[in-house]
Amino acid sequence: MRILIVEDEVRLADALVQIMSKNKITADAVYNGIDGLDNALSGIYDVIVLDIMLPKMNGIDVLKNIRKNHISVPVLLLTAKDDISDKVTGLDTGADDYLTKPFNTDELLARIRALSRRSAVDAVCSDKLEFEDISLDLSTCELSCKTSSVQLGLKEFSVLELLMKNGTHIVSKENIILKIWGYDSEAEYNNVEVYISFIRKKLSYIKSKTSIKTHRGIGYSLEYKS
Repeated sequence: MRILIVEDEVRLADALVQIMSKNKITADAVYNGIDGLDNALSGIYDVIVLDIMLPKMNGIDVLKNIRKNHISVPVLLLTAKDDISDKVTGLDTGADDYLTKPFNTDELLARIRALSRRSAVDAVCSDKLEFEDISLDLSTCELSCKTSSVQLGLKEFSVLELLMKNGTHIVSKENIILKIWGYDSEAEYNNVEVYISFIRKKLSYIKSKTSIKTHRGIGYSLEYKS
């Protein structure tokens, strides 16, 4: 899962990025509304955490523009005001949830997970993804097939999570780079190929009949051979 944090309190935003990383969530932080909208319009995020009070463009206007561009990513609003009107305006504009500062980080993480589950139609339970004979534990990064299991590294986990959410649909190399490495990353196609190779070896190790199919010049998808 990749999330965007749009928060003008730099120390808070950077601390949240670190907290997300410790919880196996990849996060990018920007500190004003213009940059927030620019990143949001890339379409690479699974959840956006958006402060209402932002310089250059406030959070409500950012949210309006996100929805006007038909981007349906779940948005969690942060506000320093315990004001019902802010919450009502945000929800009416298209926010999916809100949290008032100061907040407990465990609650923030729980709300992010809930929003991600709500939007991931392939998630069959709160902490796992499944495709044919494989199961991916979202809390431990463990990949299982029947009685065999193997631990995935964070990048391996992120790539496989993206593929499992898309199933037999092709995920382009460009989309993998944007989702996993980020908007301003210098990662190249060979970075993707390296991690695809790692995952294939681990699928083989657990004797799964699920494999990663290469669509030459396009990207990858999952396939199952019974």
